Amino acid sequence: MKCPYCGVDEDKVVDSRSMSDGASIRRRRLCLACNQRFTTYERYEEIPLMIIKRDERREAFDRNKVCKSMRIACQKRPVSEEQLQQITTLIEQRLYMTHESEIPSSVIGENIMKELRQLDQVAYVRFASVYRQFKDLHQFQQELSQLMGKGEAQDAPSGEEPTPLP
Repeated sequence: MKCPYCGVDEDKVVDSRSMSDGASIRRRRLCLACNQRFTTYERYEEIPLMIIKRDERREAFDRNKVCKSMRIACQKRPVSEEQLQQITTLIEQRLYMTHESEIPSSVIGENIMKELRQLDQVAYVRFASVYRQFKDLHQFQQELSQLMGKGEAQDAPSGEEPTPLP
């Protein structure tokens, strides 16, 4: 490491500390030529995660966009910001665990729908209607029927059949 004061690249590390939950290391160094102290930081190189949009454009992954889309779907619903942040973090971790540098946006959309379905069914339907681009009421009704069919089957007392939709 070159000294920022004299330009000599001979130094020794005086102190090292882990920062940001181990994501980086702060090192205090002493230049052996001019005896000046300076600080350096080491971080692992992050691989940028690129999202392939429906129209084949590529853009960098933005966790704020994921959270914003869920926030819109959850407006006036009993869902906390903390819950949305946890889901966003979970989705982001899943994406990085694929070890792929390019991921289709559909993977993110399906992950959001999976999590919203468990969290709040109204928010799920709101998100699904935009994500799946429902063209008419029939498509919307199909999604609701599918959701209610699974929900009623779970809620029905044992031995009883769920009542069909009219």
